[in-house]
Amino acid sequence: MAYAFAPPPITVLTVAGEDISVPVRRVHCVGRNYAAHAREMGHDPDREPPFFFAKPTDAVVAGGTIPYPRATTDVHHEIELVVIIGEGGRNISVDNALNHVYGYAVGIDFTRRDIQAEAKKAGRPWAMAKGFDQSGPVSDVKLAAKIGHPDSGLIWLKINGETRQSGDLKQQIWNVQETISYLSSLVDLAPGDLIFTGTPDGVGPVNRGDKIEGHIDGIGDLVVTIE
Repeated sequence: MAYAFAPPPITVLTVAGEDISVPVRRVHCVGRNYAAHAREMGHDPDREPPFFFAKPTDAVVAGGTIPYPRATTDVHHEIELVVIIGEGGRNISVDNALNHVYGYAVGIDFTRRDIQAEAKKAGRPWAMAKGFDQSGPVSDVKLAAKIGHPDSGLIWLKINGETRQSGDLKQQIWNVQETISYLSSLVDLAPGDLIFTGTPDGVGPVNRGDKIEGHIDGIGDLVVTIE
């Protein structure tokens, strides 16, 4: 049967040092997974169950130049460790969760904070605050088979050379294996799923012309310029 129109292109991530790419399936994001960030957003950082929101697959882009988003005057940066699922499953145990990880990358969750604030006030979904075009830049993927599973290490973001966010992966409220286990109790995970694992404190606005550099020890760097 013929398509009514051409199917959309597949969103892919490049694998560092390999002549292969990862097709992206779903993009899951963990909210408020660092205590200091929870506090700066006005929430209690107690270890309550994680919650998730989603970005559309085609919000994921490589680093480079991206446009300042439409319909907003307050776009914020959120530097994050991104987990790439290589083996799917449901109700995955914490002890087995890391066996489902294909690799890791550096990501930035861009947020239209003004739209998010209005949605929160009205009790509405965050979809248009988080899921807009090019809202999820992601670096090349580093294979877990080569780098292991980092559970500590610096994670930081700079704008025009000035450090804005700085933390450590060990500060996550829910670590990677706990997050995978909990998420897999809600939905079936599959190869190509991405999990943005939350951001440390220091989130703030970006402006046209800003050069944004993100880094996670042992995983790599991501550079984005806003035009």
